[in-house]
Amino acid sequence: MTEYRFDGRTAIVTGAGGNPSLGRAYALLLAERGANVVINDIDELPAALGYPGVASAEAVAEEIRARGGKAVADTHSVTSEEGGAAIVQTALDAFGTVDILVNNAGICRVVSFEEMTPADFRQTIEVNLLGTVHTCRAAWQPMKERGYGRIVNVTSGSMTGLPWQTAYAAAKGGVFSFTRALASEGAEHGIKANTVMPGALTRMVFAAQAESSSFIAYAREHMPPEIVAPAVAFLAHERCPVTGECIESMGGHIDRFYLARTPGFSDPGMTVETIAERWDEVMAGAAEGLSRHDEADPRAWSPKPYQPVA
Repeated sequence: MTEYRFDGRTAIVTGAGGNPSLGRAYALLLAERGANVVINDIDELPAALGYPGVASAEAVAEEIRARGGKAVADTHSVTSEEGGAAIVQTALDAFGTVDILVNNAGICRVVSFEEMTPADFRQTIEVNLLGTVHTCRAAWQPMKERGYGRIVNVTSGSMTGLPWQTAYAAAKGGVFSFTRALASEGAEHGIKANTVMPGALTRMVFAAQAESSSFIAYAREHMPPEIVAPAVAFLAHERCPVTGECIESMGGHIDRFYLARTPGFSDPGMTVETIAERWDEVMAGAAEGLSRHDEADPRAWSPKPYQPVA
């Protein structure tokens, strides 16, 4: 079996300073397989329960260097065009190129739509969706000039309609659609763009869930971030065969997530009554081809009380 290596490639991973975190897991695997890595995160964070040590971009970069890899830290925010440009410039200054961009930075407020403040809703969009746009815009020209690029944007199962996550769902649904359009534009330039839909125990989960949550207990045992990282590395590799796709990975399982359309029906004389009479034909479709908003079990979630941030 041919090993997938990244020697000579430079990767940027945003939101990679946490521990535990998906971004850190992505960065460690890419570095282990030879990539130069820019570790981006904005804060130095206290240790999560059960995970000792300070969490920061520099801490992860040092972890990589201690293992013999090449990494630099970057603390610019993805929430502005200037921040996105600065992150990419860090890669260009340190390693001379940017080949891989993994947009992992994100925040999530687990709260009902009614309770959430407009400011927190806006901030969720700015970090998750616009942050992805800003870094992609900054990396686009260097990738286009080289005729090569791999972009992996992180979306979420929340976009199918999970409860208490209206802002996060809106942002991640935007990332999904944005990436599909980006893939169409990048094809002629050798740029492939895909999304990954991960599930893992991360700092974001700790921040949103009570420690007594049944999801925390399950995820601690079965959903470490490290077993999601291979999916991201595959999509980031030069031999990645697809673009515009969404790959779901969690707990050691991987699958393709995709949009579906039922056969429906056609009627040149369409009326409200015709639709009502033939509604079953509109809704009929293979279950595996449809992602429904009511598949999640909300009983597994035990969100902490909401405290407006913005």
